[in-house]
Amino acid sequence: MFSYYLLLGVRSLRRNPALTALMVLTLAIGVAASVSTLTILHVMAGNPIPQKSERLFVPRIDNGPLEGFNPEDEDRSDPQASYTDATNFLKSGQGERRAVLYGVSMPLETERRDLAVMSVKGIAVTRDFFAMMDVPFLHGQAWTDADERAAADVVILSNALAEKLFGAANPVGKRIRLKDTQYQVVGVLKPWLPVPKFYRLIGSGAFADEDEIMLPFATAIRHRTDPEGSVSCLGRAEPGWQGFLDSECNWMQVFFETKSAAGRAELQDYLDSYAAEQRKLGRLKRKQPNRLYDVMQWLEYRKVVANDSRLAAWLAFGFLLLCLVNTIGLLLAKFSVRASEVGIRRALGASRKEIFRQFLTETAVIGLAGGVLGLVLAGGALALIRTQSKELNAIANMDWQMLGMTFLMALGAAMLAGLLPTWRACQVTPAIQLKSQ
Repeated sequence: MFSYYLLLGVRSLRRNPALTALMVLTLAIGVAASVSTLTILHVMAGNPIPQKSERLFVPRIDNGPLEGFNPEDEDRSDPQASYTDATNFLKSGQGERRAVLYGVSMPLETERRDLAVMSVKGIAVTRDFFAMMDVPFLHGQAWTDADERAAADVVILSNALAEKLFGAANPVGKRIRLKDTQYQVVGVLKPWLPVPKFYRLIGSGAFADEDEIMLPFATAIRHRTDPEGSVSCLGRAEPGWQGFLDSECNWMQVFFETKSAAGRAELQDYLDSYAAEQRKLGRLKRKQPNRLYDVMQWLEYRKVVANDSRLAAWLAFGFLLLCLVNTIGLLLAKFSVRASEVGIRRALGASRKEIFRQFLTETAVIGLAGGVLGLVLAGGALALIRTQSKELNAIANMDWQMLGMTFLMALGAAMLAGLLPTWRACQVTPAIQLKSQ
């Protein structure tokens, strides 16, 4: 019987084609708006490195001044670390791996006459970072331990930047000029976690654009490579480069990787002991709790999925609700003209339950048609987002989970909208319809 109702539903699409087209389009637009927004939020709020996110930790201690400090206020210590603390953490031997990094922005000169001097962003990072974050390489590899100890002038390029500078050729071994210094290319990255939540994870605006570099942390310090973006000096005047190293300016990001999630307790004990020692030395003035964040906690703390993004999702659902109201009106109009058909079927012995099933199945067919069109519209919207925003380029893709949600949302929305019109259709009195005919 269901197959019969399904066939009737498909045939009903041909009746009142203009009305049917309006219903399908109304549902499709509402579903496309909701799914496009949810797709972006779904990926942004997800785990950027699920295979080890419970073993990666970001330490945070409060090295702010006592002036104006109120312990009862909400904890507002800077999320980044000073050079002193970062290098101490690096030398601590805690965990399986340790990484320190900061964002850089540098002018790049090439030997190609057709390319003008350009500004590139990236990160200065210690070597453990590559294994810690499972960074993949297209050509070459990370710099060696010897390069790191010697603060060698080596650099890693993104695939996009390598193609811009050298075309399809393997650039490993070639040289580029960054801020008046020749750097040798030792590796080229594959596309690698290029999502906004990962930019927030590493605490840098790097990797939000196509032109990206990575260079050794020690090399950047040796060349006095200024940090990209603002530096928090905790209310003090920015002291210049040497002051960055000597003062409590916060501009570094630190990561620890432990062998298992159970290593968190030991790492927390170290952090508490370190902070207590630094207080005795007079460096740390405030007695705020020392915190460790795993990856998902860190993303939540940094508010990677901002409130305005969540508001956009609610607005998309509000638009879907508006589309549902319009669909209810269109279904009422579509089913009301079939009163005589219902009256004849009831007179021939069909129950109200059977009429309800028939019309609800027809509504589901309209929902499926709206889902297909909504999928096409959502794909078009995401494609437009990819062309307009480099930052969202890699996340504006619909996965299988969101693909299934598209059809479920369209089907559920259509059936919800069809409840009232279907119930009204079941209330037709057969005798009145037969008499009128």
